[in-house]
Amino acid sequence: MKERLQQLQEEALSSLQQAADLKALQDVRVQFLGKKGTLTEVMKGMRELSAEERPVIGSLVNTLKDKFETSFVARQAELQQQAIAAKMANEKIDVTLPGRCALKGSKHPVTLVTEEIVEIFSRLGFAVAEGPEIEQDFYNFEALNIPKDHPARDMQDTFYISEDLVLRTHTSPVQIRTMLKHQPPVRVIAPGTVYRRDSDLTHSPMFHQIEGFLVDKKVTFGDLKGVLIHFLREFFGEELEIRFRPSFFPFTEPSAEVDIACVICGGKGCRVCGGTGWLEILGSGMIDPAVFASVEYDAELYSGFAFGMGLERIAMLKYGVNDLRLFFENDLRFLRQF
Repeated sequence: MKERLQQLQEEALSSLQQAADLKALQDVRVQFLGKKGTLTEVMKGMRELSAEERPVIGSLVNTLKDKFETSFVARQAELQQQAIAAKMANEKIDVTLPGRCALKGSKHPVTLVTEEIVEIFSRLGFAVAEGPEIEQDFYNFEALNIPKDHPARDMQDTFYISEDLVLRTHTSPVQIRTMLKHQPPVRVIAPGTVYRRDSDLTHSPMFHQIEGFLVDKKVTFGDLKGVLIHFLREFFGEELEIRFRPSFFPFTEPSAEVDIACVICGGKGCRVCGGTGWLEILGSGMIDPAVFASVEYDAELYSGFAFGMGLERIAMLKYGVNDLRLFFENDLRFLRQF
C-alpha cells in the first residue's frame, strides 16, 4: 500500500505539471480526487487493512492530499497568469474606435408641462399638494357641492369602486382635503392623475389635471383673472390673446371658461379650433360658499378662487400634438422628440 501511494503521488504531481490549461488541470483533479478518482478508490480500500496499518496509511494519504492540493493551487495560478498573458498578447484595443455612450432617457411631455406649470405658480407663492387617486364620494362630490342627485355627476362619467369609493374624476378633492387641514390663507396647486369613462382622439380614461386655488380675505374675481392671465402669457408667450366666458361649475360661482387664441393658426381659424380662432384652455371661478361650509370656512370673512386644466390638452397645444393617445402608447419615435 505504501508503494502504491508513493507511485500515485508521483503520477499525480507529474500530471499536474503536464496540464496545458485550466480545463486540463481540473480534469487531473477529478482523475485523482473525484468521487471515482484513483486516490478515492485507494481510501475505500483502507477498510481491508488491519487496525495497526490504518493510522499509518491514513497519515500517508493525508500527506499526499496536502501535497496534491498545494501543487494544484500553484499550477492553477501559473496557468491563469499564462492565460492572461496570452490574452493580452492576442487581443488589442483600437483606441481610435468611438466610445459607447450610455443612452439617455428624456422626460415625458406631460411631465415637462407639469414641471413648467408648477414652476410658474411656485413663483407666485403657490405650494404643491397631493391626494389619493382612490377617493371617497364626500371629497370627490359632496364637499364640492355635487350631491348624489346632482346632474353634474352624469358629466363626470365616474369609475365607481363601491357606493362610497371612486377613482377620482378631478383633482378638486385635494382642495377639500387641504382646506380641512389648513386655515386661510391657503395658496395651493395640485397636479395628479384622474379617471373618467371616456376614450377617443381627445379623451382618455386616464389623464392628468392640475388644480389650483387661493383662499384669503378680500379675494376677488380680478385676482383670479390676474393670476391666470399671468400664467397663460408666461406659458404660451406675452402676446397671447385671452378671453373669459361665463360658464357653470357646481363648486364655483361665478364660473368662467378661459379661452386663448389658437396657437396653431394664431387666431385666424383652422381645423383645430373649429374655425373660431379660439381654444378652450381651462375652467375657473370663485369658490362657492357651499364649499366653504363643507370645510367650515367663514364665507363672510374669506373668499377665494379655483381653476383646473387638463395637462394633456396643455401639452397638445404646447407641442402641436394632434392625438391624445400618443401620450400613452410609449412609442419611442414620439417620446424621443422631447
